[in-house]
Amino acid sequence: MMLAFSAMPVFAQSPAAAPAKPSGFGASIQPDAFKIDTRLTVPSKAGGIIQLDRIIAVVNNEVITLNDLNDRMSSVVKQLQKQGTALPAQDVLQKQLLEQMINTQVQLQEAKETGIRVDDGTLDKTLQRIADENNVSMTEFRRLLEQDGIGWPKFREEIRGEVMMSRLQEREIEGNIAVTEAEIDTQLALEAREATADQEFRLAHILVQVPEQATSEQIEARRKRAVQALGELRKGTEFAQVSAQFSDAPDALQGGNLGWRASGRMPTIFLEALNKLKSGEVSEILRSANGFHIVKLLDKRGRTATPQVQQSHARHILIGLKSGVSDDDARERLKRLRERIIAGADFAELAKVHSDDPSSSKGGDLGWISPGDTVPEFERTLTQLKENEISQPVQTQYGWHLVQLLERRSEGLSADRLRAAARNAIRARKVEDARQDWVRQARDRAFVEYRLEEK
Repeated sequence: MMLAFSAMPVFAQSPAAAPAKPSGFGASIQPDAFKIDTRLTVPSKAGGIIQLDRIIAVVNNEVITLNDLNDRMSSVVKQLQKQGTALPAQDVLQKQLLEQMINTQVQLQEAKETGIRVDDGTLDKTLQRIADENNVSMTEFRRLLEQDGIGWPKFREEIRGEVMMSRLQEREIEGNIAVTEAEIDTQLALEAREATADQEFRLAHILVQVPEQATSEQIEARRKRAVQALGELRKGTEFAQVSAQFSDAPDALQGGNLGWRASGRMPTIFLEALNKLKSGEVSEILRSANGFHIVKLLDKRGRTATPQVQQSHARHILIGLKSGVSDDDARERLKRLRERIIAGADFAELAKVHSDDPSSSKGGDLGWISPGDTVPEFERTLTQLKENEISQPVQTQYGWHLVQLLERRSEGLSADRLRAAARNAIRARKVEDARQDWVRQARDRAFVEYRLEEK
């Protein structure tokens, strides 16, 4: 079983993308063969050799060791092999991962320096959510991690770091993003003009990042790297492999796949390039403030004149947050109620008796729900359910819920929802652009000393 960890991009995988058998270059190499064997060694008393760890990078006042990089390499190689992605050369992958580790270290340091903390209680709830999303118990979750060679204490701290970085970015970036009514009007006018055209694209991309205030020599070196990446693609090398080898984007090790994007959510330079491509074709090198890009058009489709939204008719039972009821108690109560419903008990009648939500008078019926109407945890659970399926207990800020999806439908968007959708699209685009700029600036402010090549 392959777990999907939303907080850890390297482990994430689309539910529709079942692990494929490795092929080509990646198929003949086992994870252990990809470990870096450049540790310092000293003779032991018995005449053998003792391997020692060593520092391979200094990031401000902290270090990254060879063991850290080896552990990361092992995890990533296993993931790439499960995805069937051909592995890049060992030295290329280790440098790529080291850069990612440095960027992570920089952000974690900034988070700690500005007082961001994640206590054990919050961390436990996050881990429980990840286990729930994978439909496994916490015990089974730990077993599956250890089966994949991922130690539980280390995994906990990695998730703690991911939550800290997310909070840092929310504070530093998202709070400063504003969307004006004029921008929404412009977006809606653009969508109206393009409503019947092929304006949704499924694409992958490669980013060769250019540091802020880079010298002309640095810019030229990065441009040559992009040219080299394009050359590999023109020779027929798999896009995912070139992405893993050359891209500086966060999704580089996931093949650079961006999924389906509406035209309004893409930079103009991407849109202009994609409009000239056929499915399967790759663009020339594109230049933006962040660096050099290469995009590949995987597929495209038209958009209907009347935008549609998928609505869900659902009902739930809520055990609210109140004194004397622990998380374990609430979860167990809902598990027992779920078993009774599956055995034939009436959901609506149990909701009237046990639910703490005002909807209890209607048997827990919430009516038709559109995306964005509920809190993220509830919406994520609802999205994963099939019709008439009942969820496992799920926690939100309001307490613990048992959710049942009754049916789904597609409805045209009202004027208010059209504006809200346009606002969200503009905001998402601005947040992503700002996030890339912020990460680059944070990296440029840090003191980084490389020691990987030292022997």
